[in-house]
Amino acid sequence: MKSLEEQLNTYGRERRPCLFILDFENQYPLIWPLDDVPEADVWYDLNGRTNVSAEPTVSTGFSFTKEPLPFAAFEEKFRYVHQELKNGNSFLTNLTARTRVHTSLGFQDIFQRSKARYKLWLSKSLLEKAGPPFQKEVLCFSPEIFVRIQDGLISSHPMKGTLDASLPNAREQLLADAKERFEHATIVDLIRNDLAQITTERWVERFRYVEEVPTHEKTLLQVSSEIKGRLPEDWQSQLGTLLLKVLPAGSITGAPKPKTVEIIQQAEQEPRGYYTGIVGLFDGENLDSGVLIRFLEQTNDGTFFRSGGGITFLSEAEKEYQELIDKVYLPFS
Repeated sequence: MKSLEEQLNTYGRERRPCLFILDFENQYPLIWPLDDVPEADVWYDLNGRTNVSAEPTVSTGFSFTKEPLPFAAFEEKFRYVHQELKNGNSFLTNLTARTRVHTSLGFQDIFQRSKARYKLWLSKSLLEKAGPPFQKEVLCFSPEIFVRIQDGLISSHPMKGTLDASLPNAREQLLADAKERFEHATIVDLIRNDLAQITTERWVERFRYVEEVPTHEKTLLQVSSEIKGRLPEDWQSQLGTLLLKVLPAGSITGAPKPKTVEIIQQAEQEPRGYYTGIVGLFDGENLDSGVLIRFLEQTNDGTFFRSGGGITFLSEAEKEYQELIDKVYLPFS
């Protein structure tokens, strides 16, 4: 059986369209030729490229409540990460946690009603055969681009910096915040270094642009940057090799990446599975892929929403805890 890298290289060389999904730990890769994606087990909608034709189920209302991790439990994880930052072992660490949620909607209902760049649903039967043992069903509605490749140019759009849009002067606050500036600049530098491994030249196309992300509770402001690079000729035949060189995504790990991943695993004390992995669609010529954030998972212990944020030496536990809770939402009203 071919590895994901070998299979992507083969499909790229053959210019064969495919869909692929990779978990954070790189243990449960999934890949299908685009015509063979099992629609009963996998629903995707990646910037309008979708295998779901059913109309959204419209209901007059729904319930969605959350039980956040106790602050004391989050603070313990935060303190460990913060000490590692003080020790100089990391400059930026993405710390995530699970929030128990209760909703009247099924995962497929949420998929159909959600508005997001990247939507993905994986069934219980598929995950029982091929996924992490603790994830029984998963749903993602992510706003974050991982990489796009078009006409030999690769672009990455790391997303760092979130704030409630209803706050006074929210946009100005977000862009002026010293911690957010440092966090964002660190990630842009990391992504530029990642792309240096696979491109012949690279540059920052846009730095710290702001977008609105609607939720069922409020509108969030989210800050991103765009970094571009030029790939070698016939990059398609190296598709898997090139992608694996820049994984896991910098925005959901930190810098320096290898040591920071160790810190994350020690702090979080649980695998992420498909959360913060990637989903991608290669159409035979170009590639679009997203980071699997804004993520619901069904487990033996119930339904959980995974969220997190970047921790720097300037971070405050209370603010990071609130950001983690703010990111637990459904992208519709």
